[in-house]
Amino acid sequence: MRKPGQEPRVPSDDGKAPRDNTSPVSQRSPVPLPGYSRDPALPSGRSSASMASMEENFPRGGIQKKPAEGKTPKPKLERDNLFDVQHEEKTQKRKRSQNDQGKQKRFKADKTTPVKENVMNIGPLTIEALSEGMLLLGCIKEVSAYELAVSLPNGLSGFVPATQISDAYSQLLTEQVAQGRLLEELNSLPDIFSPGTLVRCIVTSIEKRDDGSRSVKLSIDPKKVNKGLSSTALAAGMLLSGSVLSVEDHGYLIDIGVTGTHAFLPHQKAKNYIKAVKKGPDLKIGQNLNCLIVEVKNEGRVVCLSIDRSEVAASVATERQNWTLSNLLPGLVVKARVQKLDPLGMKVTFLSYFTGIVDFMHMDPEKSTSYSPDQVVKACVLCVHPTSRAVRLTLRPPFLHAGGAPRQLPGQRMGAVLEEATVKAFYKQFGAVFELDDGTLAFARLKHLSKTRKSFKPGAFKEGCKHKCRIIDYSLMDEMCIVSLKHQIIEAQFLQYQDINSGDVVQGKVVSLKPIGMQVKVAHGIRGLVPSLHLSDVILKQPEKKYNIGDEVKCRVLECNPGGKKLILTLKKSLIQSKLPVLSNYEDAKPGLITHGFVVCAREFGCIVKFYNDVKGLVPKNELGSEPISCPDKVFYEGQVLKVMVLKCEPQQERLLLSFRLSSKPGPEDKWKCTPKEKQEVKYQIGEIVDVKILKKKDNGLEVSILEDEDNVVAWIPTLHLSDFVATSKLLWHCLQEGDVLPRVMYLSDKGEHITLSRKSAVISAVQEEQVVRSFSEIQPGMLLTGYVRNVMPFGVFVEFPFGVTGLAPKVSMSDKFVTDTKDHFVVGQTVIAKVMSIDEEKQRVLLNLKVSECSSGDSAAESFALLNQYFKELKEIKNLLRRGESSICELVPGKRVHLVVQDVREDGSALFSSSSVTGWTVTATRYHLGDKNIAPGEKRKAFVLHVDALTSEVYVSLREELLKQRPKRRLRENSQHSVVMQHVTEHFAIVSLLETGQLAAVPIACHFNDTFRFDSEKLRVGQTISATLKAVKENDHGVLLAVQGTAKKNVFVRVRNESETALEEMFPAVKHSLSPGDVVTGTVKSVKPTHVTVAIDDKLTGSIHASRILDEVPIGSFPTSTLKAGQKVTARVIGGRDVNTHRYLPITHPHFTQSIPELSIRPSEKEGEFTAMLNLKEEGSLKKLGLYNVGETVTCFVKKYNMFKNWLEVEVAPDIRGRVPHLLLSLNTKVLKHPEKSFKNGQAISATVTGTDATETNLCLSLTGIQSLEQDTISVGMVTNVTPHIGLTIALPGGKTGKVSIFHLSDTYTEDPLGNFKVGKIVRCYILSNENGKIQLSLRQSRLNPKINSKVEDIEITSIKDVKKGQLVRGYVRSITPSGVFFGLSTSLLGRILFQNVSPYFVHKHSLYEKYLPEGKLLTAKVLRVNRKENHIELSLLPDDTGMPSVLPESLGLPQYGAEEEKREADDEEKKEEPKPKTKRRRENYERGQEVKPKKRKICPADENDSGIEVYYREEEEDDQEEEAAKKKSKVRKPGEAPRLQVSMGFTWDEDNAMDIPVLDQKEESSESEEEEDKQSKLKKRTKKEKELEKQKKEKELCKVEAALMDPSRQPQSADDFDRLVLGSPNSSILWLQYMAFHLQATEIEKARAVAERALKTISFREEQEKLNVWVALLNLENMYGTEETLMKVFERAVQYNEPLKVFQHLCDIYASSEKYKQAEDLYHTMLKRFRQDKSVWLKYASFLLKQGQVEATHRLLERALKALPTKEHVDVISRFAQLEFHSGDTEHAKALFESTLSSYPKRTDIWSIYMDIMIKHGSQKEVRDIFERVIHLSLAPKKMKFFFKRYLDYENKFGTAESVLAVKRAALEYVETKSSLADT
Repeated sequence: MRKPGQEPRVPSDDGKAPRDNTSPVSQRSPVPLPGYSRDPALPSGRSSASMASMEENFPRGGIQKKPAEGKTPKPKLERDNLFDVQHEEKTQKRKRSQNDQGKQKRFKADKTTPVKENVMNIGPLTIEALSEGMLLLGCIKEVSAYELAVSLPNGLSGFVPATQISDAYSQLLTEQVAQGRLLEELNSLPDIFSPGTLVRCIVTSIEKRDDGSRSVKLSIDPKKVNKGLSSTALAAGMLLSGSVLSVEDHGYLIDIGVTGTHAFLPHQKAKNYIKAVKKGPDLKIGQNLNCLIVEVKNEGRVVCLSIDRSEVAASVATERQNWTLSNLLPGLVVKARVQKLDPLGMKVTFLSYFTGIVDFMHMDPEKSTSYSPDQVVKACVLCVHPTSRAVRLTLRPPFLHAGGAPRQLPGQRMGAVLEEATVKAFYKQFGAVFELDDGTLAFARLKHLSKTRKSFKPGAFKEGCKHKCRIIDYSLMDEMCIVSLKHQIIEAQFLQYQDINSGDVVQGKVVSLKPIGMQVKVAHGIRGLVPSLHLSDVILKQPEKKYNIGDEVKCRVLECNPGGKKLILTLKKSLIQSKLPVLSNYEDAKPGLITHGFVVCAREFGCIVKFYNDVKGLVPKNELGSEPISCPDKVFYEGQVLKVMVLKCEPQQERLLLSFRLSSKPGPEDKWKCTPKEKQEVKYQIGEIVDVKILKKKDNGLEVSILEDEDNVVAWIPTLHLSDFVATSKLLWHCLQEGDVLPRVMYLSDKGEHITLSRKSAVISAVQEEQVVRSFSEIQPGMLLTGYVRNVMPFGVFVEFPFGVTGLAPKVSMSDKFVTDTKDHFVVGQTVIAKVMSIDEEKQRVLLNLKVSECSSGDSAAESFALLNQYFKELKEIKNLLRRGESSICELVPGKRVHLVVQDVREDGSALFSSSSVTGWTVTATRYHLGDKNIAPGEKRKAFVLHVDALTSEVYVSLREELLKQRPKRRLRENSQHSVVMQHVTEHFAIVSLLETGQLAAVPIACHFNDTFRFDSEKLRVGQTISATLKAVKENDHGVLLAVQGTAKKNVFVRVRNESETALEEMFPAVKHSLSPGDVVTGTVKSVKPTHVTVAIDDKLTGSIHASRILDEVPIGSFPTSTLKAGQKVTARVIGGRDVNTHRYLPITHPHFTQSIPELSIRPSEKEGEFTAMLNLKEEGSLKKLGLYNVGETVTCFVKKYNMFKNWLEVEVAPDIRGRVPHLLLSLNTKVLKHPEKSFKNGQAISATVTGTDATETNLCLSLTGIQSLEQDTISVGMVTNVTPHIGLTIALPGGKTGKVSIFHLSDTYTEDPLGNFKVGKIVRCYILSNENGKIQLSLRQSRLNPKINSKVEDIEITSIKDVKKGQLVRGYVRSITPSGVFFGLSTSLLGRILFQNVSPYFVHKHSLYEKYLPEGKLLTAKVLRVNRKENHIELSLLPDDTGMPSVLPESLGLPQYGAEEEKREADDEEKKEEPKPKTKRRRENYERGQEVKPKKRKICPADENDSGIEVYYREEEEDDQEEEAAKKKSKVRKPGEAPRLQVSMGFTWDEDNAMDIPVLDQKEESSESEEEEDKQSKLKKRTKKEKELEKQKKEKELCKVEAALMDPSRQPQSADDFDRLVLGSPNSSILWLQYMAFHLQATEIEKARAVAERALKTISFREEQEKLNVWVALLNLENMYGTEETLMKVFERAVQYNEPLKVFQHLCDIYASSEKYKQAEDLYHTMLKRFRQDKSVWLKYASFLLKQGQVEATHRLLERALKALPTKEHVDVISRFAQLEFHSGDTEHAKALFESTLSSYPKRTDIWSIYMDIMIKHGSQKEVRDIFERVIHLSLAPKKMKFFFKRYLDYENKFGTAESVLAVKRAALEYVETKSSLADT
């Protein structure tokens, strides 16, 4: 049996027919074989005669046929090779006659049809099946400068190089290269092609890449694509590819690749297409077109084309166009007939004879199940195989119109990880089709379904199974996402270049090293280049020595351009480890920003510094350093990484000015703006570093001028602020002279008369490292702060810190030693480090501790050495100053030998010397230093210099032999121990000599800034031998080595750990032990700390139990360590050990493990069962351990502390794993974020989500709010980082992102100063409006943040011009004033224009007046005059006549008015009337609308939504009129079936929030009385008789007034007595009792209010049920607001007994709902449904409640329950009411469905029809409303009812319809009447 695709057998030599067992039926078949060409010469409709002749030529069974002349018969061996369909060779090498060809093909067809049908390969196309010459339809995916990336069918892809576009384009490219200049007519590929365009292409080659994958090279050159066409084969209606050859006067010459044919495209036929593609006014050479042949002339030598989109789209390939298999083109739309269906697709026939296949990926997804054999469908040819001629087609809708475009994937979906994708179908050889969350389909190839072939389980891919997957690609030709289920792909950080952002730190693998740099593979398909400049911090000459191919490297992204697939990386460590902000665009370069950059060029004008994303700026010469640099190119080198500060940035021009001096200085343009005093305040901030010039030396300090300032701002440096050391401060003051320049001085404060500066290096570094507090509120107990002594008092020391915060260290906390006199310990101005003990917030006092044991780091050697180093550094500066004067003395350094003459020997045994080399200095030697020598005046002696004191001009020398003796210098090692002899002691250090070598060294006396006092017994004495450790082995400028006092010194203090170490607060002795992990030990709890417990294992050995090792299940919020008490016995298991000194965890293989502190666990699971020894890894254990935590994993961790400086919460996850929670990820509650330190207690267990590791990879990065997605339409929290006037806010969001808030999104009500409430650092909740391309737009509107609280939106959001209607009143902000008018912002993106004649009724000459009265950002109300949607123009007016607001230009300016005098008067009157409106109007709108009112009452103030059923009076005379009108209107519209609302004429409201807003007293009366009292006192003395008489009359009038007021029934009661009097008069009036309660509540006397309520319940007559109920409701309200749940329930139970229970239940439900106690409300409703199940009002009320909560599904279920519970007669009514509720606040579609189902059951219920109509008129579209009316008027109802409906229909059309629609209704009515009358007649 022949296989598909096999050639027909040639008859054998012996003349017999070939043996074949094919059935006779197959031989008779007239249908050609699928995939084989029919004869192109034969006409499409053959006659029966020709068929008969065919029959003769090929009689059934075959005849004897001689082989064609010259053709050898085929050997039988080759037959087997023919079975391979796809790799088949053409067997017919030479041309036959056409007749012969026809016969041959006919024979093929006949012989094999049925066989082929059975085994045809229907599966999708694979890359193996592609072969050279294959024609395909592709879709351009990406366009780059040199190639097109093309998406091919079945998820394949290929590329078209620029040389394969067309001959004309290639010629231009060659010409450009030859000429070396840009040609005008040559356009780049992105200018010609757009992604999403369909193109016909041909495979030119398939190359194998290094990694084994195949690369498909394509061509779209018409010569190659259309090679099967000849000029004779061209016919009108054919659709083929063409390429623009040249542009002519009347059109274009098109290359269609057919030799001997010229194709022309007239301009007329191209116009429509050019407009649609928007690629310029003309077609460009090389542009690929889908051309339709309109006309063929001269036998195909000339053809006329069209590319008109509508003509091309309508074209369909037909038999008449004579397509053959040799020239069939992909992209042709054909009519096909389904022949056979298969699970993998279907087989179809088309163009009568051709057969093709459609695979499962190309069925129409909408109809995939509804295909049937013989069905005719539209299809599009996808590809044609060159040898087998197999044709594939697609039925997908976008391809069924030629020139269509497939659907694109939304950008944000690419790379998305989908938690649940459902398997739709699984094909075992190809892969699986999934349905994604948005309903679209996706395909996963077989290799992407599992990690390896072996791990693949087909059972997991049954239909309906769900899998996690990631979108890795999108196949445009299949309109399907390509997904992968591979774990490594789902977890991959980067999938495509778009995922990488500038500044990202990435891991990569070295691929190759080239002269330009190093290529690094970041991920599959992503490669980056590290330029040679960026291979290291310094330039590498031989990078191959440092890097090898295959090395793993950590890089940082400098620049990523996804379009060009360009990724530039850096390996500079200083950039990778930088914690400073990433500067990747000019907009982020705010003045004052400090960041890292790298020098790209250093020239005489300065340095050019580059940052990320090619952002670069200039550091001018004067900003290169604090001192002038003449040749920057010698100081700075290319590639050098430096910290820079932004001075100025112009983002539009991309200009950036930078400075290497990291202190902000204002630009010169600011200088003239302010007075000198103001300038000082504006100009300098605390902490800023300045250079100063000394003006004057005073006893207690220096008067200096700040150099940068030309106006010489005068400042003051107190003497003791010149240095951290008292002695150095005095010496520096002594050495400095007027006119000297002092560099690097810090601005300390501007309090008092002058600016104070400081030069204390400890204070400066504390400010620069942000280890400071800026205000009292930032201080936390336990902080260590650097400051200086402000005052020394007998009871303690006052310490001041930078930014002016002061604290007291009481006498008891001043020192570890006993303090007798405070002045012995500290002096004013001395630098100290203080620890905060406690704070008193009320009195704003801080108590400090200055004890060295509390304030030191514990490493006294390191601290004392740092002090000594700093001291000598400062001494060196002083020495440089001294050099200017006395150069001789500077040569005297300790250790120098000099010749001296003895001058005098003193009584105490010391001697004075003199020398010619040291004139003016006193040279002395103490008795000890004279040794045993007897000396006399006049003798010459050789001496050894010990110390030079410049302050007292004294030189100390020694004559001792051991010092004078020259000894060979030995090589000394750092940190070596030596015995030293004390030779000389100064204030801060001592000079000692090494016993072995005699060399001098300096040893610090103090080990800490606070270590200032020594008892006599502790003081160092000359001649004493001590032990010391050498720290600097080279002699410094002062001739001494540096050392610290060694192990002999006893004061060892508690060490404060680094962050990476565990919180063990005791110093454990190093005890050798034999424990190893797994050993069980018993011990006693020694101390309990928040995150760990110390346990004494035996007398000497101490272990530690971490909080995570106490319980197996840690309850969140608990404190695990508190479960253990000191003294308690515990049994624990050793799980690890730590180094005694560093507290780092040691691997168990470590040699010091036996000397470690054992880490224990008492977790039951670890004590009894298996356990994993901690840290059995190598040294980098903790790094690897961090890798065990996956992003998104939830961990339990324990609070360590909240770090105020870094703004993060430090936590411990395990003994060896730390974590940090950034501030914004602590909570979604803004209250918690404002005071995070108060919300988290040390040691507390909290649950956190892992978001990654920090840059140093020593801590986990955690989040307490989950992983923030920042997707559109979600709510997040943020912190204001920048406030831009008139523009809006910049907000920092979780995860380091930033978003922008426009001023139009700050509030639902615009205000005059919208940004007034926002300060930098404020925490806000924000709604994400959009998140596109990394730009996040936010909204702070309450209507967005709390949509359930239907608060009044005064200024609705205007998103586009469609939201603006003519005649509408809108509010907005003035944007700018230009000669053409005022531009007015209506929203972020929308501007309106106000012409000057519409700004004001006055005529204005000077436009500056407008600028004065309409400044930028002014809030105004305007009326829309015109809206031009096409041009996006809005015309507005501010005229008072239009807006009802006062004129923006005041009348007082006396400007002339447009128009006549009368108009002016009218306008004035109008203005006066209108003036008070805005205030009252806004006041009214601040309260909720829609209240019910008791008809009798006049005045009303609407209450809040969550009020109590009591309305509150307040009076303000100017509003009375409006209030009365409102009351009259509202009294008429009370909702049916609801109790009348109560009013309380009192300044009390049931809503706590508003209680403060409403004035109680009449403000005006009160103020006037107080004024009169003042007048009386002032005029009492000077009064005439007449005045006294008048006064008397006035008093009488006032008395009359008071009496009248008391009698006035409308008078407001003012006291409890007034109320008592009133309730006696009207005991049954609940309103009076409620006012009385409100009176007490206003004074917060809750008990009295309760008592009044109880009195009322006893007093009111039992007949007055409603009045009593009102009091009960008020009492319930009171208990809900001020009582407990218990007291509320008691009142409720009583109320139910005394009133109608249902009403009480309903009132309490309302109270719960309004006070947002939704849980209680829901519970109560459940009780009601059980108790009053037969009452439909309960069901309806509950439904309304659920819908307000947004629980639509729950409402649907409730309806079902209601219908079961209620009697049948109620059903229609209940369904109707439920539907109404759903329309208002639920699912409108469901509501419509309810109405429709009811009306289909009860079509004659006209009441339901009416309700449905009303609602649809309000909520539905006009079409829907008309459909309902049409249905109603065709019902057979009573004429009276029909008349009603016709009348309603007519009213509706009159209001909303057109004249035609009104006529149509009248016609329908007439028809109805006529049919009725005709019926009546019959």
